[in-house]
Amino acid sequence: MWKNIHQIRWFCSKSNNFSFVTTPIFYVNAAPHIGHLYSAVITDTIHRFNSLLNPGVQSIFCTGTDEHGTKIQQAAASHSVPVATYCQQISDQYRNLFENFNISHTRYIRTTDQDHSYAVQSFWKALDRSGSIYSAQYSGWYCVPDETFLTDSQLKENDQGVKVSVESGHPVEWTEETNFMFRLDRHQDDVLYWIKGCEDRIVPIKFRKILLDFLQERLPDISISRPKSRVSWGIDVPSDPSHTVYVWLDALVNYLTVSGYPQPEFARRWPPTVQVLGKDILKFHGIYWPAFLIAAGLEPPRQLLVHSHWTVDSQKMSKSKGNVVDPNERATLYTHEGIRYFLLREGVAHSDGNYSDTKIMRILNAELADTFGNLLSRCCGKVLNPEAVIPVVHQDLFDTLNKLDVTKKMLELLNDLPAKCLFHYQQYNFYLVVDSVMQVLHASNNFFETTAPWKLKKPEEKAQLQTILGMTMEVLRHVGIILQPIVPTMSGRLLDKLNVERSRRSWTDLRLDFAKVERPLADTDAVLFRRIIPPKEEPVVQEPKAKKVKRKN
Repeated sequence: MWKNIHQIRWFCSKSNNFSFVTTPIFYVNAAPHIGHLYSAVITDTIHRFNSLLNPGVQSIFCTGTDEHGTKIQQAAASHSVPVATYCQQISDQYRNLFENFNISHTRYIRTTDQDHSYAVQSFWKALDRSGSIYSAQYSGWYCVPDETFLTDSQLKENDQGVKVSVESGHPVEWTEETNFMFRLDRHQDDVLYWIKGCEDRIVPIKFRKILLDFLQERLPDISISRPKSRVSWGIDVPSDPSHTVYVWLDALVNYLTVSGYPQPEFARRWPPTVQVLGKDILKFHGIYWPAFLIAAGLEPPRQLLVHSHWTVDSQKMSKSKGNVVDPNERATLYTHEGIRYFLLREGVAHSDGNYSDTKIMRILNAELADTFGNLLSRCCGKVLNPEAVIPVVHQDLFDTLNKLDVTKKMLELLNDLPAKCLFHYQQYNFYLVVDSVMQVLHASNNFFETTAPWKLKKPEEKAQLQTILGMTMEVLRHVGIILQPIVPTMSGRLLDKLNVERSRRSWTDLRLDFAKVERPLADTDAVLFRRIIPPKEEPVVQEPKAKKVKRKN
């Protein structure tokens, strides 16, 4: 336990011997959309990359659902179902979404889980023992959709003259009640010390600056309970069952629950290596969460990775506009792997991404079908490779081909690829990983077109044909290993086709290893990604005009 925070050694961002990554847990007041999937895909990519870089290292990846609070009570009532039933239904939708998109979490937590309730009450007691909790009469503007009290500076009047939150636009109501309060002011300096203690504590840097701006002024103490008469759907406050724990305190403790808190062994897993979250919940994770942990004598997370949101055709997603993107529905056209690739290809943490059906179709066809998939198909096709093998690369012919500018360019990019991609993965710039891979693939396609192996039909040209195919397949092997965290299914199929052993798919296997002995290809499909053909609009069928019938007089 930590007695004096300024005497503690603060760790900086990442550890090589243990990986603990988290998504935020998702509120079950509505069905999941593409923004929720984005958080999960980012975290899954980090988790898979950590395992790729350090096979055998213990790794935790948690996600799940946040199921308490006023909004959940109201949502269940609006659907005319019991609250527990409603939570189960929506939580199952998230669970199914993550299964469909190959999210490799090690724990799917729900805040209605029994071990979570025990962890929350234990954490409350730790805060209470530290003198960080007190009871007080509280009055202020409360925003039900945001589950938070707001100060006057956080309010404005909308066009109808109604007071709303500046940040979310949701209406507020005046509330007066006795609540348990958390002494946020007491721990503000320690939170500031935590943020400044490491340059990459909060990334991207723009969000670090936002947090530091928040901390320029003294922060008011915050309410961490609600009267059960108003919010009954929650976890009881241990010392006063007439109150329930504030939903955000309850939700944040999920990360501790996953680590095994309050059992002693949880300390071996704590703190999280990277916590992924959307920019809309930055204050909760970047100020309240470390303050809670510090008050309880626990180390805050080593790093927060904050990402921006997604618009749709350059417009904000909203139910009223009817433009909320359902990932499962869009996957029927673009595939689950295709959508996953698009999110990581187009998404950048520091700025909002823009979802567009036109854009996703263009990118998937150009990059996955044509540039990536087509290269493998050509190498494995019966026309060029009737024996279905990974052919030997003949050294003398390799030396001859290496005199060509296209070969030099391909091999130069290939040699630099592991180091470049390692850096981009570690900076969470997944789009730059893809950029680097696509550069190599474009160079390889250029090499293939220039050397024209389909013209090598004479028996004496077979060795040259084999060398060209062998060199191209080695590029594909590297690409397959590197892209495993981003498109795990597609990469797995590629490596399976090339008969790469499971034990030889880690980062340390990224070295040039041209075949010296001919090996068979696996008897599997060589098509990695089929071109997407936009659905044709149903033709409008004109009703035939009724014939005029002459009446007989």
